[in-house]
Amino acid sequence: MSDRPETLFSKIINREIPADIVYEDNLALAFRDIAPQAPVHILVIPKQPIPKLADAESQDHALMGHLLLTVKRVAEQEGLTNGYRVVINTGADGGQTVDHLHLHILGGRAMAWPPG
Repeated sequence: MSDRPETLFSKIINREIPADIVYEDNLALAFRDIAPQAPVHILVIPKQPIPKLADAESQDHALMGHLLLTVKRVAEQEGLTNGYRVVINTGADGGQTVDHLHLHILGGRAMAWPPG
């Protein structure tokens, strides 16, 4: 992968630990969250290790767009026709607990606002 420290998510990408994978292509991986906050809670991660959204660079623009289109594809695959929420936690104050960029897909129920 790179010289960045291994994370839980890089171990999932490398199949070192199991995950309930629902989608994979050459750039992204999507799997069910082990502590779901909604009936459908899936994480979409880039295979390229970017620690957090704030670390994305201009050369990552195609990958970032691909991640959003992957969210759309996975949401359709999961039958989230009434809508869903996409969340990216960034940094400690943003609630990020794994230093590998990830997009949460939350669906299967109505979402409240404001969150947190």
